[in-house]
Amino acid sequence: MIDALPSLVLGLVQGLTEFLPVSSSGHLALVQQVFGIEEAALSYDLMLHFATMLATFLYFGRDIVSLLREWGSGFFSADRRDSEGWMLGWAVLAGTGVTAAVGLPLKPLVERAMQLPGAVGCGLLITAAVLWYGSGISGNRSGRPVTVPRGVLVGLVQGIAVLPGISRSGSTIVAGMRTGFSADSAFRFSFLLSLPAIFGAALLEMKDLLAVPDWQSTLPSGWGAGIAAAFFSGLAALVILRRLVARGKWRPFACYCAVLGTVSILLALWR
Repeated sequence: MIDALPSLVLGLVQGLTEFLPVSSSGHLALVQQVFGIEEAALSYDLMLHFATMLATFLYFGRDIVSLLREWGSGFFSADRRDSEGWMLGWAVLAGTGVTAAVGLPLKPLVERAMQLPGAVGCGLLITAAVLWYGSGISGNRSGRPVTVPRGVLVGLVQGIAVLPGISRSGSTIVAGMRTGFSADSAFRFSFLLSLPAIFGAALLEMKDLLAVPDWQSTLPSGWGAGIAAAFFSGLAALVILRRLVARGKWRPFACYCAVLGTVSILLALWR
């Protein structure tokens, strides 16, 4: 049981922080350094991301099926091109393209920054500022429709949020609300936009993983419990976040990120 504890802890941290606006990459980096947990093997890291991606698919399952049906029908009927799914589908594709164009070149910097608590702390302070700013945006309005230009803007923010300490969910939801989305639309678009990005990153990791002989042996003890923890804690985090977004409850997360970021920077300076 003790041997499996690090895997369980990393699974819980991944599931909760992947969706709550506090930066999963930043928390994973800090947890590994503060508690002396070794960096997760590529095989386990990949499975944790698949677990949280599956939680997203399950939570948004009906939305995904409905929107894909509307988007697909737009290719066969001009009348269907006024549907929400048609516009949303193109907005997700455009946003994903921008995310890749911004995020992929940052990969070497991200890998380096993950090893530096001070860099993670700076990212968390940026997240705190974004969330505090988001608390001043009204989420009760009906909201503007999702369009390709607005999707591009949110995709740009998502690309920058690959930097450790910067919350992807918090940044993209706030960016969506700033462009005029209602709180619920911003929440939904944020996570629909995350799916191609997470899936694409997982495919890149899988390519590297398959080059490792007998990669199954690299899975840590208790990996099954960790994956289950990531999945169920991820579902719980989605439910919690949707309610908090609807109520505009950003400031507690902003304060938390500010404190954690400051402590991280002080620890880096002390060391």
